Amino acid sequence: MLVQIHMIQNHAPSNLNRDDTGSPKEALFGGVNRARISSQCLKRSIRQSEVFRETMADHLGVRTRRMPLELKALLEEQGVEAEAVEAIVRKATIFGSDKESEDGTTRQLVFLGNDELTGLADQLLDLYQETDSKTFAKMKRDELEKQVKSVLPRSVDIALFGRMTTSATFEDVQAAAQVAHAISTTRAEHQFDYFTAVDDLKTDVDDEQGAGMIGDVEFNSATYYKYFAIDATALTRNLGGDSETARRSITAFLRAAALATPSGKQNTFAAHNPPDAILVEVSESHVPVNYVNAFVEPVRVAAGGGDVVTVSVQRLTDYSTDLNRAYGLTRARAALTTRGMNIEGAEVAETLDALAQWVTEKLATASEV
Repeated sequence: MLVQIHMIQNHAPSNLNRDDTGSPKEALFGGVNRARISSQCLKRSIRQSEVFRETMADHLGVRTRRMPLELKALLEEQGVEAEAVEAIVRKATIFGSDKESEDGTTRQLVFLGNDELTGLADQLLDLYQETDSKTFAKMKRDELEKQVKSVLPRSVDIALFGRMTTSATFEDVQAAAQVAHAISTTRAEHQFDYFTAVDDLKTDVDDEQGAGMIGDVEFNSATYYKYFAIDATALTRNLGGDSETARRSITAFLRAAALATPSGKQNTFAAHNPPDAILVEVSESHVPVNYVNAFVEPVRVAAGGGDVVTVSVQRLTDYSTDLNRAYGLTRARAALTTRGMNIEGAEVAETLDALAQWVTEKLATASEV
């Protein structure tokens, strides 16, 4: 089963995802500059969102370089002698590198499942106890990785977003979810906010004139098209055949994608704007289709022609209908919209809860999930 999520989301003036110069990210599409939010930014906002974490609290991993230090805490809780703990922690820093680290961290980030650390600690302790301390300390990376193997992680975020490491100990996981860079349906227009700050302790008798500081921040406002595709079959496989957890994680993903917002410059702009349209498609066919080409020609709203959100939703409706008809693609569709908008061929969901329930029911009746 394939689950695809399409969103039209209008953000107020903001700088949600900036480049190395501090400017909002953008992309050239259809020969026109568009506002952009990177897929990495969107994935992190979903993975770290309160909605996702509360729903899947017992099935989440962590991305960290502090794996050896986490091992240390775990071994100390088990009452392992200090000499063994120190030796194991020092040796654990070579995962993904040929050199031991001095600060107790690995040289690369490791995405660890919540069920992996205990097994890793047990194997390293067994290996330490089976060899003498000098032999253990001299083990090279390749030799250590042959002796210690991680189990396939059962963490939902790793199953969804995948994992790639340079260490043979940690099994690579092919992502079950694909996330597109969100781009604006309209031309990107960047603006600058010039601001000043006043020194609160300056008095009228001070000789100092003017503001305490001045600065500027770049921002834009854009209506974004967002696209997500989840291979429910691959997700279930990544979770060891646990179809019930797979279904729960897909609905949690949907809720988080709708409600989570990137954190960039939010204290300055507070651009917390949920989507005005969410279209979900479920199909037996594993043929994903991104409808971004509906916006190759940027949306331009003429006088009396409706706002950018309404026109963008209509573009999405028309293009998706025509494309699926042309290629004979059959999909079950449901949509949540605001302001009385409709998407052709989609069942109407009045609330996000109703849309999530529709997805759950479709997946529950599928033979593959």
